[in-house]
Amino acid sequence: MSIRTGRIKISVSSVFDDLETIRKSSPLVHNITNYVVMNTTANALLAIGASPVMAHAEPEVAEMTGIASALVINIGTLSDPCIKSMLAAGRKAEEKNIPVVLDPVGAGATEYRTETAHRIINTVHPSIIRGNASEIMAMAEHSIKTKGVDSTSASDEAIDAAKILNEKTGSVICISGKYDYIVCNKGNDSIKITNGDAMMPNVTGMGCTASALCGAFAAVNPQYEKAAAHAMAVMGIAGEIAGKKAKGPGSFQMNFIDTLYQLNEKDIIQYFSG
Repeated sequence: MSIRTGRIKISVSSVFDDLETIRKSSPLVHNITNYVVMNTTANALLAIGASPVMAHAEPEVAEMTGIASALVINIGTLSDPCIKSMLAAGRKAEEKNIPVVLDPVGAGATEYRTETAHRIINTVHPSIIRGNASEIMAMAEHSIKTKGVDSTSASDEAIDAAKILNEKTGSVICISGKYDYIVCNKGNDSIKITNGDAMMPNVTGMGCTASALCGAFAAVNPQYEKAAAHAMAVMGIAGEIAGKKAKGPGSFQMNFIDTLYQLNEKDIIQYFSG
């Protein structure tokens, strides 16, 4: 069972192998993220076997990044001091060849957010940029506005923008939505992930959690397009399983974390789809 578009291929075994590697090696994932989702993303990383740290103070972020296996930068709750920390951590990550995941939360909603995301890209050169359709379109300088931090467009509407952004930045571009798309190799290759559950958009922080998981998978797989695809497959499969048990958004979140913790190869074989 596999998804193949262009030259990129992932499979049940490649997804599970990376998940097992995370569980065995427990990579340290440094998150400079937003205050709304910090607890959720930390718990999700712990649930898949990674070791999360949320260090935001500028005097220590470079040192912390230097001992991490991946850096996740999430601009959800921006401030000038936070931006300084993000840039300092990003420079250290580039110096140490540590993968960086950028989540440009709300890009397109305000000039401050959009300009900050571009500044981080130009300074840090992320390995992976993961966002919803509107955020990716805004980053590619399409004339699009986001509704706060929510997307106003479907994920497939952003594929052309993702190709432009990938060619412009060299970063692997991950669009999340009903279907997830990973675009790479100067826009010539892509992977489509169709797993997921309709409850996921009703729970705060699912996109931010996806970015955190991209960081964990990038920590163990230097083929960042595959790392992103594996992370999104795990997100989607866990979402489908949690959705079958949940009665609403609150119980969905609880079941989602539990499912990440319990996820096994049999689950991936049963649910993995393209």
